[in-house]
Amino acid sequence: MDSAALLDLLGNENRRRILRLLARKPCYVTEISEYLGVSPKAVIEHLRKLEDAGLIESRVDDQRRKYFHIARNVRLEVNVSPYGFASKSAYPANSSFDITTCRHLSLDVSWDEDDDLDDLLRALEDLERLENELSLAQRWVQGRLCDVLDRISDTVGAGPESRIYADVLASVRSDPKSIGELSNDVEAPREVVAELLERMADEGIVRRTERGWELTAPA
Repeated sequence: MDSAALLDLLGNENRRRILRLLARKPCYVTEISEYLGVSPKAVIEHLRKLEDAGLIESRVDDQRRKYFHIARNVRLEVNVSPYGFASKSAYPANSSFDITTCRHLSLDVSWDEDDDLDDLLRALEDLERLENELSLAQRWVQGRLCDVLDRISDTVGAGPESRIYADVLASVRSDPKSIGELSNDVEAPREVVAELLERMADEGIVRRTERGWELTAPA
């Protein structure tokens, strides 16, 4: 599901409360209504929107009572900083995904089909600890990212709001680029990119060559 649509959907507090409840156990409409303290009619409307979005599903038990439950795992990430706003939704990687291909991670959490309950509970504990550590690592990376962007902005004489300078420099770091190529890379109008390049050329940070714009070689 599109992250913007997911943000809009989860902007409603009662829908968030419904998902918290269903994350604990499947429930029927009356249970949810009593938990939220709102009418069954309102609950049904919230459930319809969540179901249309694919976040929840329903089943009918032997007493023909309709239970709702979480349909699948979805992760929503939102990043707000002086250098930009971004949101993305993601679904769990395929179980065959090889985590060792992530060269910055080293993990030792495993289990197999023959594990007993104690082994599975130990794996659960390890994974929950890892989840917390990864969350801390993400926050650390985000902080360092902003620090580096601050220093880049200081170096090129731009204000802290000017993420575009860093994006342009990162784009030309490996290969010379034309203004058109840079415009596509940083998703900015050609005239804006051209003006930034001229400013940085005046500061001796980039230069225009026959192959395109590139970083000026350090002295």
